[in-house]
Amino acid sequence: MLRALSQSPRTATVVVVTLALVTCVAGLLIGNVAIAPLDALRALVDPDATAAPIVRMLRAPRVLLAFGVGGALAVAGASLQALVRNPLAEPWILGLSGGASLGAVLATVVGLQAGWGIAACATAGALGAVVLVYRISRIADHHLDPRVLLLAGVIVGAFASAITTLVLIFADPMRFRSAILWILGGFGGASWSAVRDFSIVALVPVAILHALARQLDLLALGDEPALALGADVDRTRTIIVVMTSILTAATVAAAGVIGFVGLIVPHALRWTIGPMHRRLLPLAFVTGGAFTVAADTLARTVAQPAELPVGAITAIVGVPLFALLLRRTIQ
Repeated sequence: MLRALSQSPRTATVVVVTLALVTCVAGLLIGNVAIAPLDALRALVDPDATAAPIVRMLRAPRVLLAFGVGGALAVAGASLQALVRNPLAEPWILGLSGGASLGAVLATVVGLQAGWGIAACATAGALGAVVLVYRISRIADHHLDPRVLLLAGVIVGAFASAITTLVLIFADPMRFRSAILWILGGFGGASWSAVRDFSIVALVPVAILHALARQLDLLALGDEPALALGADVDRTRTIIVVMTSILTAATVAAAGVIGFVGLIVPHALRWTIGPMHRRLLPLAFVTGGAFTVAADTLARTVAQPAELPVGAITAIVGVPLFALLLRRTIQ
């Protein structure tokens, strides 16, 4: 079936969009209180319907936020994989998630409420991590070799994780618990205002990265071929890093740290539909969104009434799936 999808882009698009719609509908229907499809439809069109409070105020914003976060992570991962020419890359690769997480945890520990304050701190953390990565890379290689960026990102990510651990040690118990839940990732605090705030921050970077689809194709070939074909490599690389930093910060501020989405989704899509980013990025957004909605639905239903961290679900599902994809790619 995967081979058939790779030979028919239109079929692949229809399959991905259909699966995404089914996943989002399931997210509206499944939960501690099961809702019939007709009741959910009534709730969406009639604010006075019996199921309206659950569907409209709880599940709909949660599904939309999870879809947006997953889509943003997948787009960021696809862009970083082209940037460093490494299919194992994701927002962690340049220390982005680590820096954003450190900023969000610091904001949580000092008592800031979810919203623009934490979003600003997460963005500052991600951009600070990027500056540090760039500084280390410039010292080692003035041309920003992707391999040097990769190593610098690992170092900065580990450093941010260590600082985060030290911050948590000195936090009071209640804020420690809030910060830990934030690190594990989840959508328990989803609301329409959270959806709005995330959309405001993430929309422009996603659009810019899509506009750079051809440049991403060229970067994936290597610096010398990209330069020969007219790409401004350093400028394009800088834009990609900044845009993926903002996207990563937005996802961390909205839902905490959720891993493997930016790694698995682009890798799987490249294997099925090919590497061209004009087609890859939109499908990555839709597929990443569907994957995260499915993970969130599973996280809030598998251990009712408890709710599992979404980051744990994506890791549990993602590790064997990625191993399978990697094996098929090698073969």
